[in-house]
Amino acid sequence: MAPAIAFTNLGCRLNIAESDALAARFVAAGYRVVPTTEPADVLVVNTCTVTGQADRKSRNAVYRAARGGAGPRTTATGSTDPGAGDRKRPLVVATGCYVTAHGGVACDLPGVDYAVDNDRKSGIFDLVEAHLAGELADPADLPADPFGYRPGAQPLHTRATIKIQDGCDNFCTFCIIPAVRGRAQSRPAGDILDEARRLLDEGHRELVLTGVNIGRYRWGEWCFSRLLEELLDLPGDYRVRVSSLEPDPLDDRFIELTGHERLCPHLHLCLQSGSDRVLLRMRREYDVDRYLDLVDRIRTVWSRRGVPAHFTTDVMVGFPGETEADFARTAAVCETVGFGHIHTFRYSPREGTRAARLPGAVPEPVKAERSAAIRALAAAGRRRLAQCLTGRRQRVLVEQVDGALATGYGESYLRIQFPTTAVCPPKPGEWHPVTVTGHLPDDHLAARPDGLPRPRTTPAEAAPAPA
Repeated sequence: MAPAIAFTNLGCRLNIAESDALAARFVAAGYRVVPTTEPADVLVVNTCTVTGQADRKSRNAVYRAARGGAGPRTTATGSTDPGAGDRKRPLVVATGCYVTAHGGVACDLPGVDYAVDNDRKSGIFDLVEAHLAGELADPADLPADPFGYRPGAQPLHTRATIKIQDGCDNFCTFCIIPAVRGRAQSRPAGDILDEARRLLDEGHRELVLTGVNIGRYRWGEWCFSRLLEELLDLPGDYRVRVSSLEPDPLDDRFIELTGHERLCPHLHLCLQSGSDRVLLRMRREYDVDRYLDLVDRIRTVWSRRGVPAHFTTDVMVGFPGETEADFARTAAVCETVGFGHIHTFRYSPREGTRAARLPGAVPEPVKAERSAAIRALAAAGRRRLAQCLTGRRQRVLVEQVDGALATGYGESYLRIQFPTTAVCPPKPGEWHPVTVTGHLPDDHLAARPDGLPRPRTTPAEAAPAPA
């Protein structure tokens, strides 16, 4: 039987994109990608270090993988590792931002065979192949290439992620990412467009653009807006979604592109705080008025499209020196925008950042109280959005079919559940038009199917969408 590999992902969509690309390489070589609940020959844990909680989750995920690998491992050559126990165990590879920041800790965990930093993550396939062939392998010998992933059909999700950028030059005072991802660098535009065409040819119907700070994409004369415009005008039946965006680099051209019928009417615009005083201490490159103006302009474009606005965001509570008045301003901005989801997290000091040296630490109980208040605002925003979508049509990209129910995401990036039909049951990776009927307790939307899904087209059969 072909060797099996499982992936555990923590943190951002960029980690997911990189795991998707790795999985594609393994599948092309004959491996089987299996869930982490099933036995595997290889376990890859892709970690995060953005907060203290992320560190704990990453350590726990590595511990679990290492415990699952606490026995002798049989290599592809038939030899057995000397040492522990009497059962075959998987090869365990830890990678990602936590490993880059704390490589020695990950390497020293019993059962972890290799710790691979972010720059060399794209070489994990070669590392695993060498090890299973009985060769001596050293992660330090892998090439440092953050864009060295080979494109291919992505088996982990129906949505295909494309990494367009890595690293960041903003150096926010709280952020460790420049230390673990490096300075900003962009992938050649031609490579991105070629990968997008291949993914569409292989049947993917949603392209998700990701990176650390994708609004800062620069390649020669190409900026993010120009790249996005080219991706929106490829032939085929597909849609494009962009992952997390910083508000400061977005230009007028990008705002115009939000009116394109292929660009999903959902944006994750990072806020962090609704207080200009706190934003300044964070060294963010925008103020609240600029943020709200951007939201209003995009909302106006979506209104002309006839689609409901769906903004999501990140909010940090308890930043050093954050007062009750500062927090009240953040809550007010959240109510004004009406976010459909808010990723709320409590400030935790990151060693090596300037914020770790700032005075005015906020007590943990206060952080918890503020976090709960923001989550309540997010829940109210999600309910209002669900009410706005009720009665509207959404085109669902089916991700899972479980008996008589299918689930997937509509254009507005809300998970939608609808009953299947015996006449034309949906399949994962296919479109299905539905009408939203209500809001389920788990924050999914309920819907009814609208007849038969549109026929799938190939890029050669489809005409480019109008700009």
